[in-house]
Amino acid sequence: MPLVDLLDRVLATGVVITGDLVIAIAEVPLVRLSLHALLSSVNERVQAPWTDSGPL
Repeated sequence: MPLVDLLDRVLATGVVITGDLVIAIAEVPLVRLSLHALLSSVNERVQAPWTDSGPL
């Protein structure tokens, strides 16, 4: 399967990417970074759920 077809399929359905990075010295955690990302396409034909200029 070509990469373009795979990317098209992923964006059509959406995908969630999560990960953690912990920096530790002598088994003592000092810094923890968490990543949560959602990749999805946007369809302009779907109406927004709000009636004014936006949710804010």
